Amino acid sequence: MLKLFLWLRYLRKKKIVLLSIAAVALSTALLIVVASLFTGFINALEQSAVEAVGDVSLAAPRFAKYPLLIERLEETGAVKAATATLSAQGLLHLGRGQVRAVKVWGIEPGRRAKVTGFKQFLRKQGESDEDPSFEVPGFVDRVGGFVGIGLVAEPNEKTDEYDERVIEEILGERVILTTGTVTEAQDSTVSGADGRDPQFKRRVLGFTIVDIVETGVYDLDKRFTYLPIEALQKTLHPNEDGQFANEIQIKLADDVRTDVALAEIWGVWQTFAAKELAWAQYLISQTTIRTAKDLQRRYIAELRKQMGVLLVIFGVVSFSVIVLIFCIFYMIVGLKQKDIAIVKSCGAASTSVAWVFVGFGACIGIVGSGIGTVLGYAITENINAIEYRISVIFGLKLWKSSVYMFSRIPNEVDWIWALRIVLFAIIAAAIGTLIPAIVAARTKPVEILRYE
Repeated sequence: MLKLFLWLRYLRKKKIVLLSIAAVALSTALLIVVASLFTGFINALEQSAVEAVGDVSLAAPRFAKYPLLIERLEETGAVKAATATLSAQGLLHLGRGQVRAVKVWGIEPGRRAKVTGFKQFLRKQGESDEDPSFEVPGFVDRVGGFVGIGLVAEPNEKTDEYDERVIEEILGERVILTTGTVTEAQDSTVSGADGRDPQFKRRVLGFTIVDIVETGVYDLDKRFTYLPIEALQKTLHPNEDGQFANEIQIKLADDVRTDVALAEIWGVWQTFAAKELAWAQYLISQTTIRTAKDLQRRYIAELRKQMGVLLVIFGVVSFSVIVLIFCIFYMIVGLKQKDIAIVKSCGAASTSVAWVFVGFGACIGIVGSGIGTVLGYAITENINAIEYRISVIFGLKLWKSSVYMFSRIPNEVDWIWALRIVLFAIIAAAIGTLIPAIVAARTKPVEILRYE
């Protein structure tokens, strides 16, 4: 009770203590916001990979009979759904002199929607109850396609939003894709001794834009064009029969362990490649089966290093809180020598006197970190609104999707880091009171009260 009485008395009489509470609160809020935004960016990057390619990607040299492979994968208990992709590079001619370098994915839209979050990214078909489709309304014989929103429009410099008028105008437009394949020619006059020389064969495919893809990841929206896998295959390899792909994207079952699933997928693929494709072992070994998160592991590791460095820097800056608390409590001890002497003369031990100040410092840390947590939560949750207000009032766009990849700032609070920061703040506040507490404990009542 005596400790509580003294704490309340010092808090009421010494308003400067509120300054230390404010310092702890601001430092805590700053660190929570930085940790949450950085962690949110990393999580959003990992999630964007999952939404783009599914949980697992099986990438191999171009192979046939992919429907059979998908059927066998889905027969295992590890795979919930799978879909095929055929990749290519090309130039997209949008008319009016607009040409864009693109990465082309031949996909199965219905199956892809079951493996990834693809359907929710479609501007026109995203809200429909039916599976997404490349069908061109009113033209059964036309090839339809999807394009990333960044290919047809640029985000506004101030609002980061796309011009809806431009998007509406491009829907239904006929565009041209120029792509190609590398083949081996049998012309001994051109090639070497073996009579084989690689040649590039240009291919052209016209299609109608039936929907716009907006993933929220600028790099994807700026580069990707999506076409029916059958149409792309016929364009790239018109003289070949069969169904071809070079990647299988997989959604795992909910209750399966990732390492177990990868082992099962690899076993199915080895059997399929050896028996159905008659591939040699060296060709099978060129296949990579990796999780979506693993595809970005090195980049994510570097981001986490940068996050650690940034938190250390801000932590060092926040060290000033300890200095501030030390100064305030040293002043309190100097001004309250009489109170300390009276307490000790009544029989209080030196350790009890020391714990009065250490405990008071810890309480300041608890109160300050609590306020800082609330403040950090409020800032993080409303960071997009805050950023928007700054751009409107000052004309300064702090977050651009073309620079930071995502159209919105990830704004989820990282409670694990928040707990670590709160504990650090409480310990730091207690440390700041150690020297003043020792000084108070060494106070001699006789010397202080001699002239009272």
